[in-house]
Amino acid sequence: MKNIDTVTIKHELHDYIDNASDERLEEVYVMIKGNNAETDKWWEDKELVAELERRSADLKSGKDKGVPWEEVKKRLLNKYIKNGQ
Repeated sequence: MKNIDTVTIKHELHDYIDNASDERLEEVYVMIKGNNAETDKWWEDKELVAELERRSADLKSGKDKGVPWEEVKKRLLNKYIKNGQ
């Protein structure tokens, strides 16, 4: 990025957010929150750990069949193409 001042960046981001689709807005939110220092120690989040353990147990027991990687990849690629990326 060329020498752009923070005021311009803030205005451009604000405009982008105001006009973003719900999906893009959620992606921006996840990116910003993902850089939050609190997420660096996810293992200290008791609720998150409990949810991960529950999901792991469901997969191991067969209660949740999961989704094969090829299907996940196919869905992501279709979504990417659909959004004109």
